[in-house]
Amino acid sequence: MTQRSPVVSDAALRQGRVVYYEEHMAQVDRVLAEFLRRSGARSAYLIDKDGHLITKAGEAGDFHPDTISALVAGAFAATKEMARLLGEREFSALFHQGERDNIQLSLVGNRAILTVLFDDSTTLGMVRLYVSEAVSRLAGIFERAAAQPGREGAAQIDPSYGDSVQRTLDNLFK
Repeated sequence: MTQRSPVVSDAALRQGRVVYYEEHMAQVDRVLAEFLRRSGARSAYLIDKDGHLITKAGEAGDFHPDTISALVAGAFAATKEMARLLGEREFSALFHQGERDNIQLSLVGNRAILTVLFDDSTTLGMVRLYVSEAVSRLAGIFERAAAQPGREGAAQIDPSYGDSVQRTLDNLFK
């Protein structure tokens, strides 16, 4: 007997998907630039919860952005499980302190993780002060993007797509 994975409806796929248009990304980039200017942090990376880099601002590190993105998402996922074990829904912020460099991770609207790299040229207090403001502004941008109806000419999932894929997979793996 073949066991099937749970089927996710087309509507559920569309509801979970958010399209960020150029104006959304311009707003995000302005928020990150202002955050870096005010906080004195070196760089900021906005990473989705699956570990994909959305955008970055500031100085580039000596690492590949995709590597830090995957590690940040993994750290956040592991910490979410620790929070659950302790009876918390999740922890919305993490801080890692090194000898020279520090990383502040903050959840943004349950969609992304703001990753801030900073050194001793600023303080954790300054970073945290301005992170909370940046997170609030970014979450607002994400909410507006999610509420915005699709645009003419934007890529849309055909309503029959899910059925077509299911038939193709059934035929392929019979």
